[in-house]
Amino acid sequence: MLPCDGRAVCKSEGDPAPSALEKLLRALAVVTMLMTVPQVISVWQHGGQGVALWSWVTYLVSSTAWLVYGVQKRDVTIWAVCVGWIILDAAIIAGILVNK
Repeated sequence: MLPCDGRAVCKSEGDPAPSALEKLLRALAVVTMLMTVPQVISVWQHGGQGVALWSWVTYLVSSTAWLVYGVQKRDVTIWAVCVGWIILDAAIIAGILVNK
């Protein structure tokens, strides 16, 4: 396993609470996923016209790589967000392929 490289990876009992930036980044991770849900619905309801399949495949590959990294680092923030993105990316890819 890889060594710890920061507070996000190896927390000890005496660690301070998350900073304002960390809280903001966690909130933005959720907000950006929620903002993608209408895109998923649109692709499934109206087809994938105008939606680039290769862009979403690239997003899926990237999210998968980040998931592996987050699991290796034991960083729940990274891998939990990546699981959400993998689901959203896969839903859009499936919607594009089904509606071709």
